[in-house]
Amino acid sequence: MENEKRINRWYFGGISSATAVSVTHPLDLIKVHLQTQQLPRKTLVETIGHIYAAGGLKGFYRGMSASLLRQLTYTTTRFGIYESGKQYIDFRNIGQTLALATTAGFCGGVVGVPTDMVNVRMQNDSKLPKEKQRGYKHVFDGLYRVTKEEGVQALFRGGSAAVLRGVMMTIGQNAVYDYLKCFLLKTKYFKDNSLTHFLTSLISGGVGTLCTQPLDVMKTRLMNAKPGQYSGLLAVAKDISSVGPIGFFKGFIPAFARIGPHTILTFLLMEQLRLHFGYFPPTASA
Repeated sequence: MENEKRINRWYFGGISSATAVSVTHPLDLIKVHLQTQQLPRKTLVETIGHIYAAGGLKGFYRGMSASLLRQLTYTTTRFGIYESGKQYIDFRNIGQTLALATTAGFCGGVVGVPTDMVNVRMQNDSKLPKEKQRGYKHVFDGLYRVTKEEGVQALFRGGSAAVLRGVMMTIGQNAVYDYLKCFLLKTKYFKDNSLTHFLTSLISGGVGTLCTQPLDVMKTRLMNAKPGQYSGLLAVAKDISSVGPIGFFKGFIPAFARIGPHTILTFLLMEQLRLHFGYFPPTASA
């Protein structure tokens, strides 16, 4: 099909991811609650029950404004750089692919830290005692209050973990997706259709979750911490490791339950945008 020659516009990833997060946000909220809990730990069912008791069905969408803005900053940046840059590299060269994914993930991570931090705090607010809740009305109120009450530097708390996570997510998600898709399309069993997009996005979502889970746990702890609670990543890692290596994968199932569907929906939507509204490269004829 001629449309299969179309390529993504730089902003398709951000649009697709923001649309997908409207479905997967409750799963992300559950994941944050599981990652930040202290002893005694609640089970997944108990956590869901606590969120519902604190805010009803509406409680599962706490922090939605921050989540949307995060996708429109963080994901748009890393997808935009990656999708634009991959037209100029040789995918057979693993070094070039890793360099592109690393650059895209790094830039996306830096841009997305402030909204990510506010998102984590808003999602975690309901599990705190009333007197300790921050009560951000929406993402812009959160950004303003953090700046006013804690200083501009506080907007980048947990930034090192967030940036590393962005790098690993872009490698595990975008690069793996493209490699799998190219491999499958070279066989006689797959075509550039929704079935291929679903399979490749499902696998890349799993790889992305596995690559980023330890960093995601540390990032969430840092962003939700009180000023001075942790001196940096090593201090957080030491705290988490007190319960053993399994502590770095706390909330893995909810994380994959969020990242998996989110990755699938993002790539399915982005591929449809590409097939219908993408542009032809200079060497391809429309």
